[in-house]
Amino acid sequence: MRLLNCLLGILVAVVGFWLIWGTVAPVVVLGWALVVGGFLWLKAKSITEIWAWATLLLGLESFAWPVVLMIQLKGPSESLPEAEMGTVLSAVVLGLFSSVFWISFSYGLFKRAWRTDQPLPDDAPTRTSIAHSRKRKVV
Repeated sequence: MRLLNCLLGILVAVVGFWLIWGTVAPVVVLGWALVVGGFLWLKAKSITEIWAWATLLLGLESFAWPVVLMIQLKGPSESLPEAEMGTVLSAVVLGLFSSVFWISFSYGLFKRAWRTDQPLPDDAPTRTSIAHSRKRKVV
């Protein structure tokens, strides 16, 4: 199951990379897939961590997308045509929105993965003991 999730996480990160650098050679995309795959396989110990890292990479790629687009559209002139300015504006808005979403999502997955990996001490109160202590009647 971990291998399947690792492959799907690689696919997510590679599709994001390919969408940013659409005109890049397939060898570069394959290299990125190998780097991401090696990183996920060695670093992530659980399925939750695999998806946390994959969504973090997707969020960083979404953040880099408007920057890459601006670099690609920059020409010899000082100003851009109005159509290209609209493209840059929509890329900035969508890139910022999607990067905040994916990075926040990965943060939640990291919190969940790190919380479940650490066992509770024996003297720590559990949810049921806290709930029972709140139900005491005050006279």
